[in-house]
Amino acid sequence: MHDNVLLQAFVYLAAAVAAVPIARRLGMGAVLGYLLAGIVIGPFGLRLVAESREDVLHAAEFGVVMMLFLIGLELRPSMLWRMRVAVLGLGGAQIVGTALLAALVGIAAGSAWKPALAVGFIIAMSSTAIVLQSLAEAGRLRTDAGQRIFSILLAQDISVIPILAVLPLLATLHVGAGSEAHGVATLPGWQQAFVVLAAVAAIVGGGRFLLRPVFRAIARTKLREVFTATALLLVVGIALLMQAVGLSPALGTFLAGVVLADSEYRHELEGDIEPFKGLLLGLFFISVGAGIDFRLVAHAPAAILGLVVGIMALKALVLYGVARLFRATTADAMFVAAALCQVGEFAFVLLALARGSGVLGDAEAGRLVAAVALSMLATPLLLLAQSRLVEPRFAVPAVERGADAIPDEDTPVIVAGFGRVGSTIGRLLRASGVGTTVLDLDGDQIELLRRMGLEAYYGDATRLELLTAAGAANARVLVLAVDDFIVTERLIAVARRHFPHLQLIVRVPDRPEAYTLLRDGISEVFRETTGTACDMGFATLRALGHRAFQARRAVQAFRAHDEQGVRVLAGKWGDDTSYMSEARARIAETEQLLAALSFVDHHFDLAWDNTTLREEAQGRSPSGHTAGPEGTD
Repeated sequence: MHDNVLLQAFVYLAAAVAAVPIARRLGMGAVLGYLLAGIVIGPFGLRLVAESREDVLHAAEFGVVMMLFLIGLELRPSMLWRMRVAVLGLGGAQIVGTALLAALVGIAAGSAWKPALAVGFIIAMSSTAIVLQSLAEAGRLRTDAGQRIFSILLAQDISVIPILAVLPLLATLHVGAGSEAHGVATLPGWQQAFVVLAAVAAIVGGGRFLLRPVFRAIARTKLREVFTATALLLVVGIALLMQAVGLSPALGTFLAGVVLADSEYRHELEGDIEPFKGLLLGLFFISVGAGIDFRLVAHAPAAILGLVVGIMALKALVLYGVARLFRATTADAMFVAAALCQVGEFAFVLLALARGSGVLGDAEAGRLVAAVALSMLATPLLLLAQSRLVEPRFAVPAVERGADAIPDEDTPVIVAGFGRVGSTIGRLLRASGVGTTVLDLDGDQIELLRRMGLEAYYGDATRLELLTAAGAANARVLVLAVDDFIVTERLIAVARRHFPHLQLIVRVPDRPEAYTLLRDGISEVFRETTGTACDMGFATLRALGHRAFQARRAVQAFRAHDEQGVRVLAGKWGDDTSYMSEARARIAETEQLLAALSFVDHHFDLAWDNTTLREEAQGRSPSGHTAGPEGTD
C-alpha cells in the first residue's frame, strides 16, 4: 500500500485539507496544522504513510529542495547590499554566538571540541520555512522585528555553504568501508572541503556564463510553460550533480536559485513557480511531523526533552542578547528569540553530512534529529503563547493604517497600490477627470470601495494576466504606489518586458531604493516623504516670520537641487568613499545656493525677477542646475 505513489499523494493532500482549516479555526496557524497532520498520518500515528523514517525524510527533502530554490531566487545582490549591516552584523553575531556558546556547553559536558563546535553550528540554524510562514500569516514580516528575523534567516541560509565546507574538517570518527559513505564522504577532510568549494564555484560560474543565453533562447519560444520546465530542469539537474558527488541536493538548488536571481528572467520564473510554494512547504511540514521518531523519544523522554529545552533556551538567550545589542526594543527582542529559538530544516542536511563524514556518531545524530523535529513542532505553540501571553505585557499596540482609496473607471492610467500614496494620486486624477484602473491586494479595502460605488480590482499587479485584463496594452501610464519595494521591482520587470510603451511613475521609500531604480534606467522616481518634508519646511519658515514668496523660493530651490543630487549620487552608490565625498560636496552646494537666496528685504526684487522666474518655470534652479521631477507626499 505504501508503494502506491498516487495513494501516498492522496493521503498527504487529504491530511492537509482536513487539518489546516481546523488548526486555523482554533487559532493555531497553518504550520502547526501541517505538523499535527504529519504526526497523525505518520508511522507513529495511523500509519497511512511509509513506516520507514528515511522514506519520510526523503519526501521532506523534496519540499526543502524546492523551498530553497525559491529562497535563492530572492537573494539579489542589490538586496543583500542594502541589508549588509543587518545580515553580517545581526545574523553573523547570532550564528557565531550560538555556535561558540553551544561548543562551550558541550565541552563542559565532556564532549571533544570538534563535535561540540559542529553541533553548535548545526543548532545555530533556524527554520526559514516555519518562521517565514508563521510571520506571513500573522502579518508581521514588514515590522521591525520581522525584518530583523528575516536578516538573521538570510545570514543563516548564506552561512550553510561555508558550514558544509567546514564540517568535514571537524571529523573525529573513522568512516568504515561498510558504512553508507559515498562520493566526497570517502575523501580526506581537506579534499572534501575542496570538492565542496569547487562544486559551488562550478555552479555559480557556469550559471553566469551559460544561463542567460539559454533563457534568451527559451524566451524566443514565447511559451510561458517552457520557462517553468526549464527552471525545474535546472533545479533537478543541479540537485543530481550535487548528489552524484555526495553533497546536499538542497545546497545545489539553493545555489541554482541564487544564480537565477541575477537573471533578467527571474521575476517571470518566480511568478510561474510561486503558486506551488505553499503546497511544497505544506508537504515539508507534514513530512517533518511524520518523521518524528517517537520510539526514540519514548525510550529516553527526559534526555530528549531536556535536549530540546536546553537548545531552545540557549538559542533564545543568544538571540535576545544580540537583538538588544543591535538596539531592538525589549518586546521585539523577545519576539525574535521566540521565533528563531528552534532548529531548522537545514539541520537535517547538516546532520546527515556530519554523520556520513564521521563528525558525529549514529546515536548522537539520531538524538539530535529527534530534538530538531520537536523544536520545530514547538515553534508555532511558542509563538502563539508569546503573542497572547508575553507580548501584551511588553509591546505597544500597533496603530493600523486606515484604508484610503478613491478609484475611477479604467482608461489611460493604472494605479497599482491604493494606500496612503496611491489614494492621494487617485483623488488628484479623479478630480482632474482622468480615469484610472485601481489594483490592490487589500481585500477589505476593495470591498469598502465597492460599497462606496467605486470600481476597484483585487489581485496581484505583478501577474501578467491581471495587468492584461486591466488594460495595460492600451493604457499610457502605470503608477506604482505599492508599499513593498520588492514587489515594486517585480512589477517593473513585468511591465518593462510585456508593456514597454507604458510610462512608469514609481514611488520608493527612500534614497537607496531611488538609487537602485535610477541606475536601472527608471527616470520618474519619487521618494514618498520628499513633498511632505518640503511642505513642513515651508510652514516652519513661515512660522519664523519669513515672507511667503521667500520661503517658497527657498523650498523650490532646495527641492530642485536635492532631486538633482539624488541622480548624481545614484552613480556613486556602493562606493562609500566616492559617495561620501560627493554627498559632502552636494551639502555644501545646497548651503551656498540657499545663502544666495538669503531672507533679507534687498532680495525682494530678485524674487520677482523675470529671468529667474523663467528658469524656475523651465525646471532649473536659480543657480543654473537642472532640477529633476518633483517628489511626492
